[in-house]
Amino acid sequence: MRLEMRPGDYGPEFIVILESLTKRFGDVLAVDNISLEVTRGEFITLLGPSGSGKTTIMMMIAGFQMPTSGKIFIEEEMVIFKPPFKRNVGMVFQNYALFPHMTVYDNIAFPLRMRKVEENIVSEQVEGALALIKLSGLGKRYPKQLSGGQQQRVALARALVYNPPVLLMDEPLGALDKKLREHMQLEIKSLHKSVGITVIYVTHDQIEALTMSDRIAVMNLGRIEQIGSPEELYERPRNKFVADFIGESNFVSAEILGEKEGKLELMTSKGMRIFGPKQLIGTPKEVNIAIRPERVIFVRSLQEKVNAYEGVVEEAIYIGDTLKYKVMVENKELVTMTQKNDLESKRYQKGDRVLIGWQDQDINLV
Repeated sequence: MRLEMRPGDYGPEFIVILESLTKRFGDVLAVDNISLEVTRGEFITLLGPSGSGKTTIMMMIAGFQMPTSGKIFIEEEMVIFKPPFKRNVGMVFQNYALFPHMTVYDNIAFPLRMRKVEENIVSEQVEGALALIKLSGLGKRYPKQLSGGQQQRVALARALVYNPPVLLMDEPLGALDKKLREHMQLEIKSLHKSVGITVIYVTHDQIEALTMSDRIAVMNLGRIEQIGSPEELYERPRNKFVADFIGESNFVSAEILGEKEGKLELMTSKGMRIFGPKQLIGTPKEVNIAIRPERVIFVRSLQEKVNAYEGVVEEAIYIGDTLKYKVMVENKELVTMTQKNDLESKRYQKGDRVLIGWQDQDINLV
């Protein structure tokens, strides 16, 4: 049972606090009793598939949707009943939402003028924002005269120009092509570090989340499945959903047989013997094993790794800088593996007999 807390109980380091936040749309439970503390200055991402509730949380923080129950605190103030324009948060949408009839300068100046800021200060702030997003000299252009990446920068500058304590970003790069999206990821991360603003970011793109975030909250069916650093989520996923959604994994159901020579001995449902790290002893007898494809490698002998097996290549896939193989191991388990495509990498074809293996510590039980 979670104790009722006042915002001061969390400490001033938390700039946004969600407490038991729930949202229903008729019979649909979109957000299910979410509690989350966002640290001042951090970049936190809500990551999940469509329908997981991440955008609904964002809309409630911004004030565009009212929670069914729960509380939202921004800078130690409960804001549930405050309209969006009084919450003092910046927001960047996927579609930019720029005013097409206004110049770049006037788009960025808009939130300042709405706040009755003196025009000489407006000019100073807008020019500073244009310099920050590396668009100095383009203030007289209209949105249609800019590229997609430039438009996104203008939307970002408009959200930052009045110095909000929190910036909300809802799939802001979704409309950009892959190369520009990757470039903008680094631009936004660099901007976050230089400005020091708190960012709450929404995406369904796992690579985007891993690249940009200090912490990631993986969402599914309105709940947070796991929250942690990118490394923690990738290396130590709590359950099968997280292991499958963040990156790619081989999943094998197995039974724990016990300890053998300092290792955890397991038998898969198809009869393949696997060894895991000793510290996993004591877990439930029936488990799911997750092994990342990049941790599976070709070996020279069956003695080279604790887990080493004979197999046959069922499929060879060329992905430019990466080679992916599906290998049937001992006629029992189909294992996906990847390796870098470099000069030292031997190419295999369908039907080739191979030896593959992985370390015991590369196994996760989920």
